Amino acid sequence: MERFFSKVASRSATAMGHPYAFVLSTLVIILWASTGPVLHWSDTWQLIVNTGTTVLTFLAVFIIQNSQNRDGAAIQAKLDEVLRALPRAREEFVGIEHLTEAQICAIRDALEREVRGKDSKQQTADDSADRLIKRIG
Repeated sequence: MERFFSKVASRSATAMGHPYAFVLSTLVIILWASTGPVLHWSDTWQLIVNTGTTVLTFLAVFIIQNSQNRDGAAIQAKLDEVLRALPRAREEFVGIEHLTEAQICAIRDALEREVRGKDSKQQTADDSADRLIKRIG
């Protein structure tokens, strides 16, 4: 089920992001608006577009969120691999996406302060993420 949903979500997200999807949606709205005079601007006429757009928006939220979750996880895995592979990279940064937002912001702020206070990149690489976390913790 999970693989099926991922495949459907990926294809749907790709289709929804295509320029033709925008053009098609615009044409549907123009078609709907042009039927207004024929249907005497009735409540049913309005309900058609309201219901259609609400349902499509509701479904799109799940598709977009699934795609973003997978993309985010893939990016994190790739970055973790880069951290693991580079000899001077600090492996303590692997998995920091699981920290709270406040902890991540504190680490980022500490890193920015370290970079401003150092003369070279090597000196900034010498401090460990553990030391930074302890300092802000």
